[in-house]
Amino acid sequence: MIVLPGRVLVIGDSIRLVSKAKSAGIDVVYIQKPSQFDPALIPHCQQLALVDYQHVPSAAAMAAALHRIAPITRIVTQTEAAQLVAGHLTDTLGIPGTSERCARLLHDKSAMRALLNEQGIGPVPYAVNPTHAQLREFVVSHGAAIVKPTKGSGSLGVRRIESVEDVDEVWAWCQSFELGEFQVEKHLVGPELSVEAFSESGRHTIIAVTAKDTDGGTVELGHVIPAPLAEDQLDQIRELTVRLLDAVGLEDGPSHTEIILTAEGPRVVESHTRRGGDRINDLVRMVYGVDMEEATYRLVGEGAPLDGHLHPARGAAAIRFLTAAPGVVTSVTGLDAARAVDGVVEVSVSVEAGSVVPELRWSDDRCGHVIVRADDADTAARLARTVAGHISINTEPVTGDCPDPDASEPDTLSSVLRPYDEVFDPFHGAVTAP
Repeated sequence: MIVLPGRVLVIGDSIRLVSKAKSAGIDVVYIQKPSQFDPALIPHCQQLALVDYQHVPSAAAMAAALHRIAPITRIVTQTEAAQLVAGHLTDTLGIPGTSERCARLLHDKSAMRALLNEQGIGPVPYAVNPTHAQLREFVVSHGAAIVKPTKGSGSLGVRRIESVEDVDEVWAWCQSFELGEFQVEKHLVGPELSVEAFSESGRHTIIAVTAKDTDGGTVELGHVIPAPLAEDQLDQIRELTVRLLDAVGLEDGPSHTEIILTAEGPRVVESHTRRGGDRINDLVRMVYGVDMEEATYRLVGEGAPLDGHLHPARGAAAIRFLTAAPGVVTSVTGLDAARAVDGVVEVSVSVEAGSVVPELRWSDDRCGHVIVRADDADTAARLARTVAGHISINTEPVTGDCPDPDASEPDTLSSVLRPYDEVFDPFHGAVTAP
């Protein structure tokens, strides 16, 4: 075998992520679905293979062949759809990294909840695949509840049940949306947070605690780092996160754990074997100096990945997402005014005149964002909301002359996933895209 230092298999990540391997001195072997391959990645890769990595036998055969040619040191992915496959391949090749067991415990919300309840780590009442009658009984017993797929991210397929009167409507929606396997949990009330951590050989460093804003809904509309909490609250949150990561057996790499600080103490909502989305990694880098994406590559090198990078909080940073009423975009105004505000780092809008804005159901339905910096978290959060308020995305209702592109087929979970050519669980195919 040819032995090469720092040879990493990257699955499905974008050019922005793959390019960070260079600064860490790492050679990249890259696997991507043919439909999602970006030719601009070619200069950044020592080898690349176009294969549907969610077809597990194909991905395993390709990884084994590449490993025989020259040993792969570690597998890296920040892509949600590749987490289970990465864990499986790590076990198959017998190399360090996140195991399939760990990836599955955090990918499958029901498996994670069962483990936490069994070990008494912030227990939360829940039920998997309840019948209509069982769903009603759960709400009678526990009050307001959350219904969600057992797998997935980005608030896709999440609905809140406020009272027993809502059960029939939410049940009908679950059936029409074809959630597949789903669970109901007691609705947790309190500040919503996430914990950004990095692990090395089973030792977990809590880098940041992020405060999030949903404006009372289920889709995240803003984040600020560091979360403006008392030190004793932060200690509880850090302790809970470490207990979770120990319980699932996370050894190395970034993690993103969502938590609600209830009156009974912090409770885990979900967790992931990757860095957080929504540009949280950029907020962490601005405030704490560490890039968790780049640090993941440095796991392969000598020395600790965080050494010389992580420092105490320097000010605060926030992101606020832009939304609009469903319909056809007629104009976008206020961008220049937003960019001119002191403290603004970035303004980005993902729609233009003629774009169709859907109902806000998950993260991909948002229309852009603003990122700001300030001296403290409260100021940063207010500033981000103010800057976002300068931007108007004006829409008109969809008419027969401008049809809704999604109206030609039923609105189901698999139809939403179809543009991404993804499945939630490539091993069991609970939700499949044709």
